[in-house]
Amino acid sequence: MSARKKRADLLPPGSLTNVCLGVSVSESADLARLGLTEMHFRLTLAEVARCVLVSGGYLAYGGHLEPQGYTTFLVHELERYGRRDRALKICLAWSEHRKLALSALAAEKDNLGLLAELVYLDPSGSPVGVDTERGEEPPQDLDAETIRRSLTGLRRYMARTTQGRLLIGGRRTDFQGDMPGLLEEALCAVEARQPLYLAGGYGGITHDIAVALGVDDAKWVPNLNTGHTDARVLAAMEKLIHALRSSRGQSLENGLSREENQQLATCHRPSEIATLVSLALGRRLGRSSGAETNG
Repeated sequence: MSARKKRADLLPPGSLTNVCLGVSVSESADLARLGLTEMHFRLTLAEVARCVLVSGGYLAYGGHLEPQGYTTFLVHELERYGRRDRALKICLAWSEHRKLALSALAAEKDNLGLLAELVYLDPSGSPVGVDTERGEEPPQDLDAETIRRSLTGLRRYMARTTQGRLLIGGRRTDFQGDMPGLLEEALCAVEARQPLYLAGGYGGITHDIAVALGVDDAKWVPNLNTGHTDARVLAAMEKLIHALRSSRGQSLENGLSREENQQLATCHRPSEIATLVSLALGRRLGRSSGAETNG
């Protein structure tokens, strides 16, 4: 796909109205090996946000409210494009929103105004009031099982309430729960028959998923280790492969051809990633979408 062809095919305003893209992004241990930095992550997020927002779409992110995190970065992108219809849904797991005082959460909501919506979830992933089972001060630390359940609940909620899922980077180790977070988010997306977009050019668990699903052969970067020794990761990857084969055969059903999916899995250019994702959403879910292209 040439750059000229991509520019000609960009989506018109309003073509992604009511389409919400879930964004999963986490640090990748492969960045230095690939000659990339954290800034490349943020540039990619900015480009994806631009393409989705100017086409009338929405974004959803499940994370935290730390000042230097991706949530704050996405809010700044909304400010740039002037959306005042809560075009970003910030989903907070039970284990996240209970770290903060009620007054701090209220202040965050006021600061967001019409830019973004805060959704507070219980351990099973159902929306609840911010003051459910608590007072002003943060409750005592949660046990590991409750944290695991609340993160799984968050990921299932997002799969139910978004129309597509984009993965970038992701930890392979030091994760909470039964599997890496982005791997579980991919599994939830596949089980919900949701379009899945694997931006694997930044390495991490996203690239490992692309290799496991046969999207990429992993030969483009020397010494990139996609093997896993953690039994939990191996079991989860097998579960993902089985879920995809059971529901879709070998197809991601995401609006991209096999060649385009391979391009997305190996690319680290922000504008190219954003263009591929936005075009796929337009083909698959847009108002004027035509025949689907399945990778």
